[in-house]
Amino acid sequence: MLAATAQIILKLNAVILNPLVTLLFALALVFFLWGVFQYIWQEESEGAQRDGRQHMFWGLIGMFIMFSVFAIMKLIANTIGANVSGIDFLN
Repeated sequence: MLAATAQIILKLNAVILNPLVTLLFALALVFFLWGVFQYIWQEESEGAQRDGRQHMFWGLIGMFIMFSVFAIMKLIANTIGANVSGIDFLN
């Protein structure tokens, strides 16, 4: 029973969760970088700098959440005894 559960978790991780979390991490990184560029390029506009700081902040929050999701997925997989080689981000 445990081996079947581990196989289900591995397949779910490899096919759905890992690509989705990687995509969301990449989107958070792009959002952060957009905030950096907005902050640097619009240095004379206080409103644009404020928007850039907000984009950087929420981009960092998004990347932290996606990193945490990777860590939680690895913790769950290791707890049930599944060898998670698909999560190379935390190895």
